[in-house]
Amino acid sequence: MFHLSKHLTAAAIPLLLLAVPAARAQAPQEPVGERPAEERTQPDVAAVFEERGLLTPPGSWVVEPALQYVHSSSTTVAIDGFTILPAIAIGLIDISEVQRDTLTASLALRYGLTERLEVGVRLPYVWRDESLRRREILEGSDTPQVADSSGEDLGDVELGLHLQFNRADTGKPFFIGNLRVKSITGTSPFEVDRVPATNPDGSDSGVDILLEQPTGSGFWSVQPSLTMIYPTDPAVIYGNISYLWNLERDQGGDYGRIDPGDALGLSLGTGISLNNRTSISLGYDHSMVFETDREGVTLDPVFERIQVGSFIWGLSQRLSPRTSLNLSVAVGATSAAPDAQVSLRLPMRF
Repeated sequence: MFHLSKHLTAAAIPLLLLAVPAARAQAPQEPVGERPAEERTQPDVAAVFEERGLLTPPGSWVVEPALQYVHSSSTTVAIDGFTILPAIAIGLIDISEVQRDTLTASLALRYGLTERLEVGVRLPYVWRDESLRRREILEGSDTPQVADSSGEDLGDVELGLHLQFNRADTGKPFFIGNLRVKSITGTSPFEVDRVPATNPDGSDSGVDILLEQPTGSGFWSVQPSLTMIYPTDPAVIYGNISYLWNLERDQGGDYGRIDPGDALGLSLGTGISLNNRTSISLGYDHSMVFETDREGVTLDPVFERIQVGSFIWGLSQRLSPRTSLNLSVAVGATSAAPDAQVSLRLPMRF
């Protein structure tokens, strides 16, 4: 049986960090429309907004190089047989351990069309390495099967559109609507070479081993979202709700038409200004990834939804009036989430 779920889940996980998430709320910002100087009586997160807006000022560019490292590990136990007691299984017990490391270098460009409208594009380059270790417990051999694979190439290019609905003032929440479109420019999981894994007796185990790692998801996706930011001295409260729609696509060959699961994302957190240049943020990201459908095939095991949650810590340091350095660290709170995710961004306004 072809196991597809891990690729789709990995593709959906990044949905929470690519559509104006917590990390953008903690960067130095500038409101739409200046507040009178007498209203700015103390350093706070809202005051940090003065140097660069959540939306790029009209006629200005923001160039944002970034690095992101993600480490994921998982252990899967599959039992093909039956149990005679709750703790005793008769049949084949297959244990698979997977460790995956992904490094993404990206360049994002954003341009302010008006005071409240911004467009942007993100160009990623992905390096990925995966180690797979399998063992059949109740078979005669105790030698595990080990397979390593890696890949690097252009990732899935993304386009974004952001619209700020109302003026940003301390003590009043403001809202930003976002639309992100992800392409299929990266190497698809359905394009890489793979070989079937075998059992100790030489039979097909039903699991495919990748000879090369993909750098894209293989599916177009569209993600609308709504961000709320509430400045309240000396902090900012932020929230985001999003829906990732993965478009059904015929992958050809033996795969046929596949409809990857959509995902509902929620995030909430707060940012606190330490001084005029430094702020920190704490938040939580959660995503529900729904079931994947494959034409004419019942995927096994079938989960109605997968929960992906992460705790996020962020630090923003303003280096100059037009440049800031932003660091965020995410730690997985659910079994399907990456173990650790570290992002470093350097937005520069021109």
